[in-house]
Amino acid sequence: MELDDLDGAVAVFNEVRPRLMGIAYRMLGSHTEAEDLVQEVWLRWQAADRSAVQSPVAYLSTAVTRLAINASQSARARRETYIGPWLPEPVDTSADPYLGAERGEALSFAVLLVLERLSPTERAAYILREAFDYPYDELATMLQSTEPAVRQLVSRARKRIRAERRTEVSGGQQKKLLSAFVEAARSGDLQVLEQLLAKDAISYSDGGGAARASKFPVVGRDRVAKYHRAFHDRFWVGVTVEFGRANGRAIAMLERDGVMFAVCTVIASDDGIDEVLWMMNPAKITHATAVA
Repeated sequence: MELDDLDGAVAVFNEVRPRLMGIAYRMLGSHTEAEDLVQEVWLRWQAADRSAVQSPVAYLSTAVTRLAINASQSARARRETYIGPWLPEPVDTSADPYLGAERGEALSFAVLLVLERLSPTERAAYILREAFDYPYDELATMLQSTEPAVRQLVSRARKRIRAERRTEVSGGQQKKLLSAFVEAARSGDLQVLEQLLAKDAISYSDGGGAARASKFPVVGRDRVAKYHRAFHDRFWVGVTVEFGRANGRAIAMLERDGVMFAVCTVIASDDGIDEVLWMMNPAKITHATAVA
């Protein structure tokens, strides 16, 4: 296939696009921002001297990675002024071919939240190695570093993730816990909520200033349980719930008057529900509509 020919360039780009989306989403935690980044790579691919490109996959993957590192630095600055907690954008990773990728690593909310606390370069090294199995020599080229340095980046990221997250329960158990949590929150059953939650449970609500949501995390089993008990008789009025999947885990999609206004999920371990995640920013839940 001739890369100088635009049709050939389009065909090659479309073939690599799922990988580019997989890298960009994992780096940014936003489907919308990932799409914008991949579009920027397409524009650069159009303008490039493609006759000099030996490996289109390496060229395009490197381009999206470097753009994502820069975008992550800008995103981190923006999130310092974000109203309330910032949570990753839920996406249907099972059905979306642009996010399927070769491996399912670094897609769960639990891992994405830890990755947010890494430097952009550490995050890129971990994602490229763990999710896409790039060899270290290629990583060094992509990250403009040395092989020993990128090995160190990946090692530090692995240690950070192991230290900051508990072993998650199976997908089936997570779904049962989510369903039980939604039922207890809806009915205001304080005793059941306390039984479901881990001692150091945290509830995060991402409204981004566009939806009514707590601007601060709620910490501790008793506080989280009482927090959800406190507004159950107002929040759940007229709400229908449909369960689906996003980021490889079960989610609850909440609708009122036929409009989805929130996505809820839980991160759970053998200790119970460790984290309750409420995504309520309207701009960040559009890609969960296809999960039902």
